[in-house]
Amino acid sequence: MRKLIYGMNVTLDGYIAAPGDDLGWSGPSDELFRWWLDQELAIDLFLYGRKLWQTMSSYWPTGDQRPGATLAQSEFARNWRDKPKVVFSSTIDKVDWNARLVAGDAVAEMTRLKAERGGPMRVGGATLARAAMRAGLVDEYAMVTHPILVGGGTPFFTALESWVHVNLVETRTFPGGVVLTRYETRR
Repeated sequence: MRKLIYGMNVTLDGYIAAPGDDLGWSGPSDELFRWWLDQELAIDLFLYGRKLWQTMSSYWPTGDQRPGATLAQSEFARNWRDKPKVVFSSTIDKVDWNARLVAGDAVAEMTRLKAERGGPMRVGGATLARAAMRAGLVDEYAMVTHPILVGGGTPFFTALESWVHVNLVETRTFPGGVVLTRYETRR
């Protein structure tokens, strides 16, 4: 059975995007960017909702060709292009960059993928992650908390019907007061 990880940059007040989908607060330090790259290199399959897919696919296919791209950014772009991805959306009709589109039941497909053999999967995008959380599919939560309050926007967590108990497995501090907390779901 594959492990499903949900991890994002998050504000101190719990948002992954400020109002208007503003991500301007989340610029990573070189050290944090390298940590994210190492995490992404360990993932076998990325699961994206439409909005995050559109954000990622608008930048990373050519991220290594942009002026001033660092070695880590170039490696991230290559990894992003090469790794398989599943995009869940009923409003777009085509994806590229080693991705396939699923327009049907996201929870059923994530459950099926999770039951397969293979390495870890990462779920990205608030709506898709909410569905995975509500279905009890998330095995690990990684929150990279930035020291900023934005007062609203897209929350990292969703309302749940029952409690989810987790164990703290890692904490780490990055430059600028950014703190990683990583939790595994108790099964």
